[in-house]
Amino acid sequence: MIILDDIFFELSVRNVRLHFLRSLLAAVGIVIGVVAVTSIGILGANMTQSVTADLSASGNIIMLSPQSGGGGGGGFGGGGASDDDDYISQRQLAKIEKVAGTENLVIAMYSDSDKIYVGSDEGRATIYALDMNVLKNLVEVDTGDYPTSLSSVVIGPSLAERYKLKVGSRIKIGDKDKEDVTQTTVRVAGILKERGMSMDLNSDNAIIAMEKWFTNYYGGEGKYDQVNIVVADLKNIDDLEDKLDHALNYRKDEVRIMDSGSIIERISSTIGIIIAFMSAIGAISLLVAAVSIFNVMLMSVTERIKEIGILRSIGTRRSEIRRMFLYESAILGLIGSGFGALVSLLSSFVLTSVLLETTEYFFTPESLIHIPYGILIGIIICVISGVYPAWKASNMDPIEALRAD
Repeated sequence: MIILDDIFFELSVRNVRLHFLRSLLAAVGIVIGVVAVTSIGILGANMTQSVTADLSASGNIIMLSPQSGGGGGGGFGGGGASDDDDYISQRQLAKIEKVAGTENLVIAMYSDSDKIYVGSDEGRATIYALDMNVLKNLVEVDTGDYPTSLSSVVIGPSLAERYKLKVGSRIKIGDKDKEDVTQTTVRVAGILKERGMSMDLNSDNAIIAMEKWFTNYYGGEGKYDQVNIVVADLKNIDDLEDKLDHALNYRKDEVRIMDSGSIIERISSTIGIIIAFMSAIGAISLLVAAVSIFNVMLMSVTERIKEIGILRSIGTRRSEIRRMFLYESAILGLIGSGFGALVSLLSSFVLTSVLLETTEYFFTPESLIHIPYGILIGIIICVISGVYPAWKASNMDPIEALRAD
């Protein structure tokens, strides 16, 4: 290796050894900076891949909602919207079903958010209602069975865990503190299998009931909050969206049409912006480290003035003096960045497993690429910090340097 055989590289290594504690403290700054930037990058890559993977399973969904944006029918149950345009009507649903055809699954659903009571515990839950035959095509029951009566429901596993619900448990729905609300009680017929994040039905933390029960309690029969289409062939999704837009919005915009693919892109973009912002904050520690390296190198130049004078007087070129000090800053960068990369690997693995509860995507190229990036950035920062001290050392007058005390 040419560099390792270079006498000036050996002088740089010697100086790092002679001032080991000072060099170590300077390298610690680089370690902290590399850990901050690399760990955030790895965590962000894992988060993006995890969310994208969860949502991509439902990447063939077209979602249709009222253009005015709200949902729910009215009624004494108290959860719905009062605006007549705040729903998808039976007439619009008929058009949607006609455009979708028999090969695509159309899911018309009612939804609301309401207070629930389980024994002495109270909280809120999303309540869905849809055709039971459609429900069986969407979700699987883990324990129990699908509803067979108006007062029976299925619930998501997260909701069941939070309130310690099991098959046969009773749930009261409706805000008991409101005078105009009459509470109703439903029985848990089944607990669903976990689905994770989904575009069509967020069932893990929800109650799903029969349509008739929902409209009896909340009102608004035939006024759907959302209609989803599960597209059989993903290649047809754009063409189907165009046909739906023409059928529903040709006079005025009545229905908002979105596909899950565009939402996935938006979510990934938002996560990317957040991670970039966090990385920028982490990079401040690298800036502090750069100042530390700069000070160390200036001190090294000051302490070695006579050595520089001797080297210059025996014919050492300025470029060789510069190289000697740049080697030293590069060594500090390599040590700090290498150790920082190792700490980053361990700390980000722990962070990922704790925050995301999975390390499935940790050892992917998209995740691990941040480690060499962090090492490279650390070394570059150190070398840049050593440029001015190296230039200052190389431009010293050899006679003046030899006179220095």
